[in-house]
Amino acid sequence: MSRPIDTLLRPSLLAVAIAFAAPLTSAPLLAAEQATSVRAYNLPAAPLASTLNQIASQAGLALSLNPSLASGKTSAPVQGQFDATGALREALRGTGLQLQQSSAGTYSLVAVPEGVMALPETSVIGAGLSETAWGPTEGYAATRTAAGTKTDTPIVELPRSVSVVTRQQMEDRSVLNLNDALRYTAGVQSSGYGSDSRNDWLLVRGFVPTQFLDGLPLPKGNYITPKIEPWNLERIAVLRGPASSVYGQTPPGGMLDMVSRRPQAESSNEVELQAGSYEHKQINFDSTGKVDDEGQFLYRVSGTVRDSNAQVDHIPDKRYNLAPSLTWNINDDTRLTLLSQYTRDDTGITGQFLPLQGTKLSSPAGKISHHKNLGDPDWEFYDRTYYALGYAFEHRLNDTWQFRQNLRYTKSDLETQGISAGGQFWPDGPDQSVDADGNVKRSASVINEDISQLAVDNNFQADFQTGALSHTLLLGLDHQRSNSNSRWDWGSTGVPTSNIHNPTYGQDFSNVQYFTMYDYNQKTHQTGLYVQDQIALDNWRLTLGGREDWIHTGTVFHNLNDATNTQRDKKFSGNAALSYVFDNGVTPYISFAQSFQAAAGSTVNSTEAFKPTEGEQYEAGIKYQPPGTKTLLTAAVFDLTQKNNSVTENNVTRQVGEVQVRGLELEASGNVTDNLKLVGSYTYTDSEITKGTAAEEGKRMAQVPRNQATAWADYTWHNGPLDGFGIGAGVRYVGDTYGNTTNTDWGHVGSYTVYDASAHYDLGRLNKTLKGVTVAVDAKNIFNKDYLSTCDGFYCYYGDQRNVVASVNYKW
Repeated sequence: MSRPIDTLLRPSLLAVAIAFAAPLTSAPLLAAEQATSVRAYNLPAAPLASTLNQIASQAGLALSLNPSLASGKTSAPVQGQFDATGALREALRGTGLQLQQSSAGTYSLVAVPEGVMALPETSVIGAGLSETAWGPTEGYAATRTAAGTKTDTPIVELPRSVSVVTRQQMEDRSVLNLNDALRYTAGVQSSGYGSDSRNDWLLVRGFVPTQFLDGLPLPKGNYITPKIEPWNLERIAVLRGPASSVYGQTPPGGMLDMVSRRPQAESSNEVELQAGSYEHKQINFDSTGKVDDEGQFLYRVSGTVRDSNAQVDHIPDKRYNLAPSLTWNINDDTRLTLLSQYTRDDTGITGQFLPLQGTKLSSPAGKISHHKNLGDPDWEFYDRTYYALGYAFEHRLNDTWQFRQNLRYTKSDLETQGISAGGQFWPDGPDQSVDADGNVKRSASVINEDISQLAVDNNFQADFQTGALSHTLLLGLDHQRSNSNSRWDWGSTGVPTSNIHNPTYGQDFSNVQYFTMYDYNQKTHQTGLYVQDQIALDNWRLTLGGREDWIHTGTVFHNLNDATNTQRDKKFSGNAALSYVFDNGVTPYISFAQSFQAAAGSTVNSTEAFKPTEGEQYEAGIKYQPPGTKTLLTAAVFDLTQKNNSVTENNVTRQVGEVQVRGLELEASGNVTDNLKLVGSYTYTDSEITKGTAAEEGKRMAQVPRNQATAWADYTWHNGPLDGFGIGAGVRYVGDTYGNTTNTDWGHVGSYTVYDASAHYDLGRLNKTLKGVTVAVDAKNIFNKDYLSTCDGFYCYYGDQRNVVASVNYKW
């Protein structure tokens, strides 16, 4: 199937390149389509449901159709200049139906009352803009997303597996990091190394997802990958499966498409104070509104200040974050939004790299405590600084074409010193690292890493008709360049021992004999040219896409006499998907997609950079959005493969030949009633290393459980004696995993189930003088389940312990 796509789409790329030559030399242009924008329509009479869905889809309107009302009816022709609602009203002429808009901004159809004339200009009840892929949403179920297409597309019509974690979900669960935010998402393995204040350890369908923020990729290094602050996010979309045909370098498992909180015209302010376990203290703040009376300039400032300790003794978890943004509404067709962020982290190694003895294996000295720090807080530290500056530019050229340009420069610096207890570096084996008295052998690492990145994405979007076909055509060109320096010095000789029960701190590390594992500078330039067409014919939706990537990677190995390696890669990635949108809200789909990703870094003590990965996936699924609701039910089965997969064991990354992942994912999310909101998922994943060493072939991929199941529900009373009070409860089951690719007993950990809970109360319901004040308590792993998140055959890592956070939030 992949060859016909390549043959069909590759010739188009040259034409796209020629088309781009002139526009891209002029000033940047871009526009996000508004529901109120006027455009030219030329739609013939057709089945009513098809015409209405087509207009709503192109305009970004959330429209719910009752099949019994629209069944058998034909739309009136829509010809001329209309805004979106005007076009819908025109299509409804003579049908005996009219539009009705809810307070949430969604539209539905109602019958015209008997004896009442349906006047097009007065048939819409309510006002306001509907949800877009880049803006706020209400409740637990988003209706639109740009993940996978870069266009504002209804999720139910998108022929791909996508989940969106909304702002409401994050608030109800008091998330502190991406691990928290994605715990209840189908296909996602969260907190792979337990509680770690340094990084978010995530897998999607068995692979580390590429993280995109505001349409652009975040820099990725060995240890320096930014840890995004969820307080600054409006939503997090998880696209499962390859996305290279539009986004370029992504793994076959999927990607995160995160959207920042952006300036709003309506004034809003928020301050939240938190206190909780491990001396946690945090202040979150957010403010947005107009700068001038006309609303030409809008601002937003959000941020976080955290002063806390970690779940391990003597390790701080401090963060200083600020994210200011400014929107300039240049005119009705042009908008520029400046987006910036600064984050400073002061923490340590909470993952701990604990020895097998005393964790997975029995020890003559007993068990190692979750809280015990086997390093040395007087010597260890982890200091990371991240800042970003960029913009999103939007301009509508005419009724058909619009242009977008996103640009961002990021810089991240890391200095860290860490200690590992036990491990593989002892002649008598990692299971003999702890003696009968509890003394443990250790190694030390000194890591310095920095990475800078410039990324820009330009695309033109055209919405037009060719006969009975409706097209949303996307033509894009993106470019990114990164410059990274990374050095890792490791040593075991001269490292003082410690004790698993009575650690000794303040020891002398000046005599450690270090070996330089790697020391390199790597520069990467990547350019991608892509085309995508989303085609609608009645209820059918067909998506075709293709992209050509050119990547140049140059590496200088300073620890190997400045040896150099130059790698040039060129790859075409395709995508084809088909869905059928039934009027009753059911949408089955099939899809095929390819992935391509240049791997950062190199093998230890080698002058060879990693080979690019290549993957492809077949997927079939079904989505159901009951008409008139904000609930989404999805099911998907998939089969994907990847070549040159990277695995990391004992801090060392290497590549295996080929892996295959097949699975089933079920998910439900939404507002079931005005009181009840829920999200739940089940994931079955069958992973296998199909090509590798003799010890690896036929084994499961590291850290990928076969079974996962989650459920979270929040119930809030809106009247009666409990008015304003709400409770939430969640359960998370994760099946057994192997932390190494050889699936040895030392790398195996069993399944575990943990429970979460929350309670919140709107004090404004109790007393009007307290309007806007909410108090809440959130508990993760409420019963303090004792479990290992993973063991890699050399080290083991405890799972998250109970963490309780109380908060007071004031909005005005």
